[in-house]
Amino acid sequence: MTRRATEPTAATCDAVFFDFDGVLAESADIKTRAFIQMYKEHGAAVVDAVVAHHTVHAGVSRRKKIRYYHKMFLGQRLSEDQLEALARRFSALVEDAVVDAAWVAGARDWLDANRHRLPLFVISGTPEQELQRIVRRRGMEGYFVAVHGSPPSKVPIIRDLLDEHAFEPSRVLFVGDSLTDYKAACATELRFIGRVPPGGQNPFPPDTPAIADLTELMP
Repeated sequence: MTRRATEPTAATCDAVFFDFDGVLAESADIKTRAFIQMYKEHGAAVVDAVVAHHTVHAGVSRRKKIRYYHKMFLGQRLSEDQLEALARRFSALVEDAVVDAAWVAGARDWLDANRHRLPLFVISGTPEQELQRIVRRRGMEGYFVAVHGSPPSKVPIIRDLLDEHAFEPSRVLFVGDSLTDYKAACATELRFIGRVPPGGQNPFPPDTPAIADLTELMP
């Protein structure tokens, strides 16, 4: 169950950082289905373990996950060439589908209303070049000062942005949908609002401000 976030609000912030999948686009399940497709040949037990880990660690880069899944669930250590081939396969499974994914309710209207009022950024675990292609293909590039993906992870990206733009962390809002996002916000002392879709499991600690979609994000 989500609740309307009354604090923090974007109205009292100097910048807003967004995760992408599951926050701006309804694309989180696309990544889950891609992992199922990649690992189904190894059996249901492996697929269940992969999905369980992926669900808890949404926001972590796919390369880290693929390396981890092969080591922990398949007993295989991947070479860099093997990892690159698997990462390319994953990208082929997801990119067009993410481009075509529906907007999270309220996201487009919120961005339209606030694009000239606040500097807006995307910080995602998706590989950066792929993420930037997706944003461009969806016609979203004009909304954001910058679009950042992996590597590195979200914490160093946030720290670099805080330094580059001289933002005070307590006046920056991060909107994310995963525990990875929440932990990155805590590690960098940002404000945080979690997006938990209707019927979705809330991954956040009790009392974390949460919204069902961006129609509930205060202006």
